[in-house]
Amino acid sequence: MAAAVQAQVCVVGGGPAGLTLALELARRSVSVVVVEQSSRFDRSFRGESISPDSVWLLERMGVLQDLRDQTLETRRLEISDQGRTVLRADFSQYQQPCPFPLELPQPPLLEALAAQGGTLPEFRLLRRTTATALRTEGTRVTGVRCKGPDGEFEVTAALTVGADGRFSKIREMSGLTYRKQPLERDFVWFKVPRPEVWDGHTYRVRIVGARHGLFIPTVPDLVRVGFNIPKGGLKELRAQGIGALHARMDELAPEISDQVRTAVTAWSDTSMLDIFTTVVPHWSRPGLVLVGDAAHTLTPVLGQGVNHAITDAAVLARLVAPALRERDTAAAVGRATLHFQQEREASVARARALQLRQERAFALSGPLPVLLRRAMYRLVDASGPVKRRMLSGIYYPLQQEHRIRPFAVAPVPATRAGAQTGAGAGAGAEAGAGAEAA
Repeated sequence: MAAAVQAQVCVVGGGPAGLTLALELARRSVSVVVVEQSSRFDRSFRGESISPDSVWLLERMGVLQDLRDQTLETRRLEISDQGRTVLRADFSQYQQPCPFPLELPQPPLLEALAAQGGTLPEFRLLRRTTATALRTEGTRVTGVRCKGPDGEFEVTAALTVGADGRFSKIREMSGLTYRKQPLERDFVWFKVPRPEVWDGHTYRVRIVGARHGLFIPTVPDLVRVGFNIPKGGLKELRAQGIGALHARMDELAPEISDQVRTAVTAWSDTSMLDIFTTVVPHWSRPGLVLVGDAAHTLTPVLGQGVNHAITDAAVLARLVAPALRERDTAAAVGRATLHFQQEREASVARARALQLRQERAFALSGPLPVLLRRAMYRLVDASGPVKRRMLSGIYYPLQQEHRIRPFAVAPVPATRAGAQTGAGAGAGAEAGAGAEAA
């Protein structure tokens, strides 16, 4: 076994939560190792909608300045039920520093986070490396055992962070209990060119009975499309042939029928997302904490998963960095991880409750339930204060809270990390002990 890699914090998972956390900690002079099993950030149909609060955080972190040409602002939201628009929202009416959601494919975001981290001596990214077991001393987690391209090795750390997503292996290894709640639907995703009759800045939700679709403009001139199917129903749908997908789009959004028939000719042109939520009563144990989807899996409704993952990372970094400087580090880190859950849990619970209400509303069928659903949306749409309060709670809680209690992120270095060359970033994020250079 190769020599152990040592760091103050070991982050397992190089997604939005893991890399945001690592960058924030490294900027606070905390040594961090990120363990990431993939060699590249080539992820599609995952977390492309960045909520305004996350846009605000990433702007303050200096991450978005070199990515703007790869983003697209969502300026409006439109919900239609049975062919009639029942709710509209214009995000420009919300007086916030960052009012608009952004569409940003995950690969460039992750590359930007890794590149900025790679300019800092405290940041190390171990690609093509898998965490195979937790390292423990008594009841305390003290790191992870890993397998990389050059063999097995260990990472020792005062805190291990499970940031490895909705199917978290660290959560399984930790022994922390959790409750997985499957919902009544799964989602099929694909991308097609945007039709000329649609503007490129409106997020559309189309509902017909118990069927619904999401139509999200994205870069460069595409629409990301998702539609619901019964839980576990993909095999049955595929057995009907690709024409079944075409027929569903004819029903939900005939404006894109031609684009769908041209771009989606086989099921291999689609991706399926298993929809469920996960509730973890305790996000931490001595020496370990979960963040993002590993701690609280959310559904795709209103793009809240990535938003809460990035916010988790910023909050945890702020709390853990000073704890690692305490004389009794173990006790201080334990208090910090408990405080982290206390600070974040209520916001996550509100998002989950809202999503579950929307899931139930989307699933309604039959004349009377559908009529009630349409009436509910229209009532919200007609009441400006109600609509403003609801959307502000979804999209702007952090920016609103900042006006009362300032929210700190780590100072951005005077020399912008994003201006570094790829070689410079790779040198700063070199992987020791069994992993390739970042």
